[in-house]
Amino acid sequence: MHIAQINFLPPPKELAVADVFAHWPSLTDIPDAAASSGIKVSVIQAAARRERVTRNDIDYHFIDTAKAKTCIERGYQFASQLDQIKADVLHVHGLNFGEDAFAISHYLPRLPVLFQDHADRLPRWWRRPLWRRWYANAAGVAFTASELAHPFTSAGVLTTHTKLFAIPESSCRFVLGDRAAARAETGLYGNPCVAWVGHLNDGKDPLTVLEGVAQAAAQVPDLQLWCAFGSAPLLQQVQQRIASDPRLAGRVHLLGKVPHARIERLMQSADVFVSGSHAESCGYALLEAMACGAFPVVTAIPSFRALTGDGRMGELWRRGDAAQLANALRCAAGGRPSREQVRKHFDDNLSFTAVGRKWAGAYAQVLGRSTP
Repeated sequence: MHIAQINFLPPPKELAVADVFAHWPSLTDIPDAAASSGIKVSVIQAAARRERVTRNDIDYHFIDTAKAKTCIERGYQFASQLDQIKADVLHVHGLNFGEDAFAISHYLPRLPVLFQDHADRLPRWWRRPLWRRWYANAAGVAFTASELAHPFTSAGVLTTHTKLFAIPESSCRFVLGDRAAARAETGLYGNPCVAWVGHLNDGKDPLTVLEGVAQAAAQVPDLQLWCAFGSAPLLQQVQQRIASDPRLAGRVHLLGKVPHARIERLMQSADVFVSGSHAESCGYALLEAMACGAFPVVTAIPSFRALTGDGRMGELWRRGDAAQLANALRCAAGGRPSREQVRKHFDDNLSFTAVGRKWAGAYAQVLGRSTP
């Protein structure tokens, strides 16, 4: 079985091919995952220059699409490369590239096309007839959780005959690490030591998280919350909320923007990871936390339910419900699986090897074969 994964979004023109991998480290993640199951994988990447690179036995074909003036012209370029390498399935990254995939199908009508969601949004109503046409013959679509397909199926963009696959959007290379060493390095403490990693915005809902922590404080007096964040439109409200509540003052620590390399040490320091997200296509911070053994206390949104095994490895709470969060924090403080058990769940279900097995099954199903 030979799978071709395709990325239609070109990298910045000024980047040399070798620099693209550093600029987009995720470029290798899903190909590596799929290849771990023994599948032959090639990657087709739109670019400003043509080149071929091999990494981890995976061929990356950079296709110069700069001179192609139309989608159908680009489709011919991609189709020619796909025909040359004799791919069995085309794995398209992103639901926003249906037209590009449709153009390829014009030249290779017998090549099955499997799409993967990457936080893609349902199009405006006037574009939906086009999307229905582009996706009419899709062999399948993968979401982190099957429920995330509902807006697309309800709008008729995906038909009832389209195969849907529940596969995590990606995985994480963080490791369990040594907690004592991590805490000595980061200075984090608490019982439990709770980590938050996410923007301070309405979608991540930090104010509800703060209220939940405040309500839990009486029963969990040694709880400490450590918050790393990027953009912070709610920073002033968060600071005011902490300063005005004696249950939070001295308990909540705003770390600000933290380099991604240091996030691993923060997660290794934590007992618990908390999130108030209202929606996620996957949840990369949750993946990172579980890779490091931090126990999830997260909202019961579809992607989080999928990643935690429907709450088998985590406490789920209704988004926006501070009282439920407080109870979940109390439960997590009172008793939770060990770091090693959390990591085992990650290895069995969310690691690159586990994700690779899921992709192998999806590809085989698309081709009507047994899983390799």
